[in-house]
Amino acid sequence: MSLKLWKRTDSELKNLQGIMTVAPEMTEFFKIVCRVARTDASVLIRGETGTGKELAARALHRLSPRRDGPWQAINCATLTSEMLASELFGHIKGAFTGAIAERKGLFALANKGSLFLDEVAEISLENQARLLRVLQERMYVPVGATQAISADVRVISATNKGLREEVERGKFREDLMYRIRVVKLFLPRLVDRAGDIEALTWHFIDEFNQQGFREITGVERETMEAMLEYEWPGNIRELRNALEGAFAIGEGPVLKLIELPPEISGIGVYKSFSSYTEKDLERERILKALENNNGKKALAAEELGISRATLWRKMREHRISK
Repeated sequence: MSLKLWKRTDSELKNLQGIMTVAPEMTEFFKIVCRVARTDASVLIRGETGTGKELAARALHRLSPRRDGPWQAINCATLTSEMLASELFGHIKGAFTGAIAERKGLFALANKGSLFLDEVAEISLENQARLLRVLQERMYVPVGATQAISADVRVISATNKGLREEVERGKFREDLMYRIRVVKLFLPRLVDRAGDIEALTWHFIDEFNQQGFREITGVERETMEAMLEYEWPGNIRELRNALEGAFAIGEGPVLKLIELPPEISGIGVYKSFSSYTEKDLERERILKALENNNGKKALAAEELGISRATLWRKMREHRISK
């Protein structure tokens, strides 16, 4: 069965500090980021995993008057409450077991710059109280110390949770919520960004082509169709990873459906790539076309781009029941 290729449309990607898009929704987001960057207001970025929250936070810093100051970032969900307090505010020698020397925290290291707090909803209530003091008084106290230190830091936070719901559950302080979300930005999901799945697919293909071990010049039509139909719960990060994996396991100049992860392609769930043949793939295509058209052979043949007689012959070859 000859492959039908998806026609490439070279839409011009807009680029804001590494955030790539062709979507009108994101163009409006870019404008807001550029306006907010001029201020020193605390910003909360909402968005699902993989939508580019840290890239947006970096853009706010790089476009701001603090651009020449330090940039620091931390994922608040990866540390215990005690360790996070030490990372953020520093500690003095002997503050806790293992504190054998004084250590500066991120608020000290980010002085005159910006600090990005990813997964801010995961901060413990105790550390929320400490963070609130920084935002209210521009002062903090290192763990184990008694004397407050001034902090000239812009705080940019991000979360994929609704802070209002966390407040209602007693997991997040309401006064802190208002302090960190003076400005609230929302990053849409990849599937809600018109044209971005296709445009970013070609962008990442061009990027991986530069590595030299494989050059993809075309995408099979049903491969792109599967990608456009998929929900992409991991958003841009998942799209990039899927294409990187396809480059690694496949070969030749065409990106094929079988090279994508099974949750995207819908095939090969119980077979490894190495054991899956072109004949297997052809059978899967026929079955999928029949399913899409409620078993109607004429419509299935049209979808596959073959005659009805050819479809009947291939069904016999693959032992597909009538």
